[in-house]
Amino acid sequence: MERHQVTAYVGAMAAGAVVGWAAPTAGPGLEHAINPALAALLYVTFLQVPAAELGRSLRAGRFLAAALVVNFVVVPMVVAAMFAFLPANQAVRLGVLLVLLAPCVDYVIVFSGLVGGSSRRLLAATPLLLLAQMVLLPGFLLLFMGSDLAEVVKVGPFVDAFVVLIVIPLALAWLTQGWAARRAAGQKVAEMMGTTMVPLMAATLLTVVASQVPKLNDSLADVARVMPFYVLFLAVMAFAGLAVARMFRLDVPASRAIVFTGATRNSLVVLPLALALPDALAIAAVVVVAQTLVEVVGMVIYVRAVPRLLPAR
Repeated sequence: MERHQVTAYVGAMAAGAVVGWAAPTAGPGLEHAINPALAALLYVTFLQVPAAELGRSLRAGRFLAAALVVNFVVVPMVVAAMFAFLPANQAVRLGVLLVLLAPCVDYVIVFSGLVGGSSRRLLAATPLLLLAQMVLLPGFLLLFMGSDLAEVVKVGPFVDAFVVLIVIPLALAWLTQGWAARRAAGQKVAEMMGTTMVPLMAATLLTVVASQVPKLNDSLADVARVMPFYVLFLAVMAFAGLAVARMFRLDVPASRAIVFTGATRNSLVVLPLALALPDALAIAAVVVVAQTLVEVVGMVIYVRAVPRLLPAR
């Protein structure tokens, strides 16, 4: 499944588009399924990170520092350079900011592993990256959008997303790990859950796309106008991630992981935040989903290009 995951993801998004166009009235119901699907996906992701690894990951100073710098220093600088050229529509700009300022924590691990990246270190850094983006994202949004944003963006959805998508899945993953360490049945369950990563991601993508396609209506032109910015972001971050990895003098596997974490964004996890916005800003959610469509195709190119940018010594 991992070898053919890109095909599975593209097929899932295509199926979601068909469902969205054929049954637009199902959109609101599918939106309610997004959070449970994401929570299950992140539970499986966290399950692959032994709790003991978290402590060790905090001692991997150079890798963690590089991951934090590329995601929370370099990425905001790249986004700032693009921001003035984005469409003037407030909802479109908000959607772009939400998705580009949040680093991916799910399929980035698998894509990084496909090219020999240090998925283990990236996995162990996942909770820290999630926590950092939830803390920093509101401040970034205010910095880019101004104080008027406080009138339309509430703190509640951020807190809800943190609890539902981070705290609960992480706690359940740790409980499962404890069960697996003590009982053979627990170990079998943990191993079985580990095989569900790709199907869960495909199901989540299908649900997300099917729920958002009916919202396009007259907004298709606005969404299309931001697609080139997503392509540009992927192109720039390939070389920006490479520069950060070299600055911290990381080995090749760690460097490849840094390139991937800088380029991939957390569209699925920030989507509930976009969905919680007022109706006047509803297009922000579609703008977030559009980034996923570009990124999945971009990852096909990354899997081929990154080993050439960072050849094994």
